Order: sequence, then C-alpha cells, then structure tokens
Amino acid sequence: MPDGAPSLLHADIARILGDRLLSASERLGELTIEVRAADWVGACTSLRDDPALAFSTLIDLCGMDYRGFAEQPHEGPRFAVVLHLLSIAHNRRVRVRAFCADDEFPGVASLIDVWAAASWYEREAFDLFGIVFEGHPDLRRILTDYGFIGHPFRKDFPVSGHVEMRYDPEQKRVIYQPVTIEPREIVPRVVREGSYGTGKGGGG
Repeated sequence: MPDGAPSLLHADIARILGDRLLSASERLGELTIEVRAADWVGACTSLRDDPALAFSTLIDLCGMDYRGFAEQPHEGPRFAVVLHLLSIAHNRRVRVRAFCADDEFPGVASLIDVWAAASWYEREAFDLFGIVFEGHPDLRRILTDYGFIGHPFRKDFPVSGHVEMRYDPEQKRVIYQPVTIEPREIVPRVVREGSYGTGKGGGG
C-alpha cells in the first residue's frame, strides 16, 4: 500500500460510520480512527456488528492524558479513551479513540453492553486517570486501595503521591500520613580524566 493511500479497512470504516468518523490516520500499518464521545457506543456497536468489519474482540481499553504529550503543548480536550479491536473473521485490527468533553470531569459511556470484557479495563482507566464510564454497574478502584487520593497516571499527579502508609506499632494497624519524602531532582555527575578524548589516557 503506497504511503498516504487509504487502506481497504479505512474505506470500509468510513463508509459504515459516515459522519460519525471524525478522523483516520495510518502509521506503521495500523489504522487509528477518532469518533465523538457522544457517538462512542453507537460507533463501537457498528464496528462490532457490521459484517464488513466484525470487530468482535476487544483486545484493550485504556485512558490517555494528553497534557504535555510528546513534550508539546496540547490544544483541545486533555483526556481520551482508546480501544484496540480485533476482527477474527477478517484478521484486521483497528485503534479507536474518543476525547472526553470535560477536562474537569472526564467521561464517556460504558462499553460493557458492546463488549463485556470492557468492565475491568474501564475500572482501570477510572482508577488511574479518573475517567468516568457512565452506565458501568461497578465503577470502583481496581489497582489502588480504597483510601487512595487522586489518579496516579495523570500528568499532574506528584511522583511521591499525596500520602504514605506505615504500620503503627502503638495503634497496631496500618495508618496513612502526609508524605515525608522531600522532592528533589537528581542530576547525574560525570567524572572524566583531564586527558579524556585526547587519546593520551590509559586503558584500551
């Protein structure tokens, strides 16, 4: 396939999704499409049910924080949800993305009724990024504990976190307390001999 030429999969998806398809790009042999958050469930249902596509298998679902993405200022919504789908019938894959409309309270509809496997993936994206999946029957943390504050995969989450926990021998239980680690920046120190680069030093 020549560079820049749309693939057959791209053409099939464009025909089936119509104006629900916001954009599509192909890189390294992989197609990425973008749809509106409002069309999330409907577009994904079409990707699953249309015989020409038949993306029956949800491989992965994850959240994304585009703040400072690729060390560049990002314009537009900050948070997105990304799917990786597989069509076993046609042996094709596609990546699907939708940006959340509200940066302060990011959310999209749950895809549990489209792919049941989305359940734990959505809980993970909620836990790590704070993305809410409307209609999820059991949206609670899955990796961090119930007392955890914040969402650790957000770009503005401090590396040391907000609290730390330790065992208190007097209370005989685990307690939370403010972080006692002072943030610091470690700059590696490189020591070279004065003759470095001149060919006069020892060693081979």
